[in-house]
Amino acid sequence: MSLPSKTIECPNCGHHMHVEFDTSNGDQDYIEDCSNCCNPIHLTLHIDDQHGKIQLMVSSDDEQIY
Repeated sequence: MSLPSKTIECPNCGHHMHVEFDTSNGDQDYIEDCSNCCNPIHLTLHIDDQHGKIQLMVSSDDEQIY
């Protein structure tokens, strides 16, 4: 079984990187370090079963949501 994947752009340095994510655990919120600048990238994964879609939100770890 292959995992869904996406090429994202690091919000810190703009470097493109390939990420794979496991959707079997439902919605997820985690940090992954950029392979280029080593800064943390905040990834939020939302599974929309009703519409059969996966939503991936990418932000730098220092961005605040109010």
